Order: sequence, then C-alpha cells, then structure tokens
Amino acid sequence: MLSERRLEVLRAIVQDYVGTEEPVGSKALTERHNLGVSPATVRNDMAALEEEGFIAQPHTSAGRIPTDKGYRLFVDKLAAVKPLSTPERRAIHSFLDSAVDLDDVVARTVRLLAQLTRQVAIVQYPSLTRSTVRHVELLSLSPARLMLVLITDTGRVEQRMIDCPAPFGETSLADLRARLNSRVAGKRFADVPRLVQDLGESFEAEDRGTVSAVLATLLETLAEEHEERLMIGGTANLTRFGHDFPLVIRPVLEALEEQVVLLKLLGEANDSGMTVRIGHENAHEGLTSTSVVTVGYGSGGEAVAKLGVVGPTRMDYPGTMGAVRAVARYVGQILAES
Repeated sequence: MLSERRLEVLRAIVQDYVGTEEPVGSKALTERHNLGVSPATVRNDMAALEEEGFIAQPHTSAGRIPTDKGYRLFVDKLAAVKPLSTPERRAIHSFLDSAVDLDDVVARTVRLLAQLTRQVAIVQYPSLTRSTVRHVELLSLSPARLMLVLITDTGRVEQRMIDCPAPFGETSLADLRARLNSRVAGKRFADVPRLVQDLGESFEAEDRGTVSAVLATLLETLAEEHEERLMIGGTANLTRFGHDFPLVIRPVLEALEEQVVLLKLLGEANDSGMTVRIGHENAHEGLTSTSVVTVGYGSGGEAVAKLGVVGPTRMDYPGTMGAVRAVARYVGQILAES
C-alpha cells in the first residue's frame, strides 16, 4: 500500500499531466502543489512510485508521466467524481427533455456526451430483453392482414406484419387486443411466453389460427436479441489527442467502427455502477491506448442499456465520470416519464 503522501504526489502528477500534457518534474510539483515537503522528498517519492510502476519516464527529460497502473490507483482512490455545474445540468435537462422519440433521445445523448467530455461517446439502445411491455396494439390492414405494434417501457416501438390464415373481424381483433394486454401489459419480457401460452384456447376454433400467428409473432419479437443497436459520436474528438496515440490512432478508429467490439465493451461494464477500464485493461488490442468509462441507464433503478465514452488514458477522470453519470441519470428519468 502507498503512503498517503506518496498517493498525494501521484494525484498531483496525474492532475498536472492531464492539464499540461507535459511530463511532470519534482520542481514543478512542489511549486504548483502544497505537498508540505521538500523537493528532495518529492524526488524520493517519485523514485519510489516509478519503481513500483505507477509512473514512468517517457524519455530522457526529468519529467514523469502516469502509467496505466498509476491511473488505475488514481481512479480507485477518487474521493468523489466532479459534479456538473448548475448551467451544465440545466443544459442537459433542456436538451434531452425536448426529444420526440427514442431514436431522438439516443441521438441527443450521444451528441451531449461527446460535447461535455470532448471524447468519443457511445450509447446503446435499450435492450428488449431487459424491458417490460407497456402495450400491444393490433391494427387491421385488410381482412386477412394485421399489424402488431409492441411498445416497451423504454419507449422502444417494434412493428411486425402478420398474414392471417383466415379473415379476422374487428370484434375478434378488439377481443384479442384486450385479452392480450390484460395479460402482458406491465410484465417483463421473460414472463410473457408463460402468460400467453393458453390464450388461444379461449377463442373460437375458426379464430385460433390467427391468434396463434399473433402470439408467435409477439414471442419472436420479444426474443430478437440480435437487434442490439448502438450509436456513436464525437470520433473527430480523437484528433485533438494526436500525441496521446503515437502511431496507434488507426487501430483505435478501426476498433470504434466494429459494433461487435463496442457491444462487448459495454457488455463487460457493471450493470449497477460505473466501470472504468484503463489502457491494457481493455481486452481489444486496438483500445489498449484508451480508457473507457461506462455506466448503465434505465428507469425504475434498473439498467436497460449502457452508455459511456472512449478517450485517451490521459483523461480528466473526475470530470468525465461526473458527466457520464449525470447524463445516464437524466436519460433514465426521460425513459421513466416517456
């Protein structure tokens, strides 16, 4: 375990390096920070930190920079994330509150996160498998063709066409709609198959074929996990950090183009809390020069999807973590109210 003083020195090195982009020397540390010890003591502390792998000397200058291990300890020992200012909170609320539908919410969230953090923002669409049914609508398009509309608690809307084996009248349609919603509205997707398994038996024999087709289509819609989608924005922000990616910005960009990679990144994040993966903690080779900050969002205290940012390891961790957490909270509120 590091002594509190050496931890203070490490914090000062991280803060200065993030702020100045220059390797940090002992003289600069004692001038900028009230460490309460002599430059010689700071030099000894820096030597010990380097020996333990928390900082490194990038070249022959006297300055040191944090390593992945140093950033990890800095993040783990953070007393608190940096709170957003009142104008920032107000701006988030007004910007997200005027969204017209789920696609708009996700698009606005990506733009907002990228602007607030000046990093690459990633937002996953709410997962169908974690959602509950708000309402099932059935519409007649012709005597033998229906449209099923599934509306989830997160505002997601799925539409499917159904060809009926026989004409299906408006009275039967209204009856099916009412009975279906009485069983599944407000229920988790995982519970729906059990709740509707015997529904067809209560209908007249000539209607059971269509009822079976409707139920089969509903269950297929609930089971479609492959429709995991996400939106990414702010990739151009990486160009601001050219020297943070010496010769390796191309692999970063290639990784960010792979939806499978990004979904895996978000999937590895903790559902309940914030996850910060630093440098080589990221399994994908293209992202070993980056840090990834992610958190779950959702309504009613349960995460239905993840959002986060990707940036260089030389990141303002308290500010980035504060922004990611605040945006996730607001998105969750909007989904709950939608």
